[in-house]
Amino acid sequence: MIAPSLTPVIVWFRQDLRLTDNPALAAVVESGRPIIPLYVLDETGAPLGGASLWWLDKSLASLDASLRALGSRLILRRGDPAHHIGEIVATTGAEAVVWNRLYDKQSVTRDSALKSDLRADGIEAQSFDGGLLVEPWTVKSGSGEPYKVFTPFWRAARGVLVDRPVFPSPGDLVTPATWPEGEALADWGLQPTSPDWSTGFSLWRPGEDGASALLASFLGGPVKAYADERNLPGVEGTSRLSPHIHFGEIGPRQVWRAVIAAMEAGHAPADQAAKFLAELGWREFNHHLLFHWPDLPTANFKADFDRFEWRQDPAALKAWQTGRTGYPIVDAGMRELWTTGFMHNRVRMIVASFLIKHLMIDWREGEAWFRDTLVDADIAQNAANWQWVAGSGADASPWFRIFNPITQGEKFDPDGVYVRRWCPELAKLPNDVIHQPWTASEGRLIAAGVTLGRTYPRPIVDHAAARVRALDAYAAVKAA
Repeated sequence: MIAPSLTPVIVWFRQDLRLTDNPALAAVVESGRPIIPLYVLDETGAPLGGASLWWLDKSLASLDASLRALGSRLILRRGDPAHHIGEIVATTGAEAVVWNRLYDKQSVTRDSALKSDLRADGIEAQSFDGGLLVEPWTVKSGSGEPYKVFTPFWRAARGVLVDRPVFPSPGDLVTPATWPEGEALADWGLQPTSPDWSTGFSLWRPGEDGASALLASFLGGPVKAYADERNLPGVEGTSRLSPHIHFGEIGPRQVWRAVIAAMEAGHAPADQAAKFLAELGWREFNHHLLFHWPDLPTANFKADFDRFEWRQDPAALKAWQTGRTGYPIVDAGMRELWTTGFMHNRVRMIVASFLIKHLMIDWREGEAWFRDTLVDADIAQNAANWQWVAGSGADASPWFRIFNPITQGEKFDPDGVYVRRWCPELAKLPNDVIHQPWTASEGRLIAAGVTLGRTYPRPIVDHAAARVRALDAYAAVKAA
């Protein structure tokens, strides 16, 4: 509860770049106090990846436009949040600062120190729960320990989930008598220029309006067959909401309530909607893991994997990053990622398994590449999912589950739609060889205009040999 007063309140936006269902903002709006919206590009920790900066540029512009439509504006600062918040408090007479919580180690440490310092100076400081359905400390096992397995976690989380109403977008905002100085978004240089590698990102519409439109589109179609088609990269069967949720342009409660409403109205089959809601649950689980095990992005969850002898192979890593491995489903995924800042979830698992188990390259190399190139590079999701594939994480896929990139392609892209889109040099190959072009006869290759080793690479590793090598390496770890 924010006490009524004539003094302004700083609403510190972070990964909650929206006006609707923003608990911190809603609390200040209810108090009737003047609001100073603030975003600080925090440069005190690990920098954001290039794709994330591209998205942030558009999302901040969208939020500022929404605020200006209400007679307000977004103040931009760059650097240490504590420094800038302290300066704005001093220059505007603000007597309160509010924000929505984040759950990674750096944010928790920074926010706790800031809250203590502000309160010590007589400044009201409050944080709210705007980023998750349930906060990590509210879900514990019968023994009082955090969960390490998803299914019991999700069962317990649903049991404590409070279905509070979504806070509406404010109709107007009270503005302060004195505005602090801000920086120009264009001066931050978040949009790449030399070269502009983001031309393929045009399919995205960052911002709150884009998020709402995408959710409506998903509920109007793909959700009806979500459980059946979510694994097919050649089909528009997923929501693609992940970057919008990551940047907080739409809150998880908004998505949850919208899906439940569609299900209750008969617009979304219960089994299909339940599968999608479980994916929201997986996001919750990963943030739960990050909060309780804050070193998740850098350290193996299972210490046994500390003994694993990863290969150093810069050439193979580069081939993987650039989509030149010789395995079409892997290459298609990596090219989709580089072009659009996104990759279909099923393909993410395939390419991750290939890097870790076929090439025997440390999962942290893949995590770092995804962090730089994904528009939805969420620290909890990225780290937990890479460790899941590696077998080193919580409730992880076992090491011996080694995805065969050929059969995965044949199963989930049977007509080669996805491969033909992202590997157009293979477009004329027949379906029966498009996922393993090296098995095609010379005549079929010539007819399709494919020259292995020139127009498309030969496989950089043999699947069967790589599988044996990976299993032997894991057996050595277990024996040790």
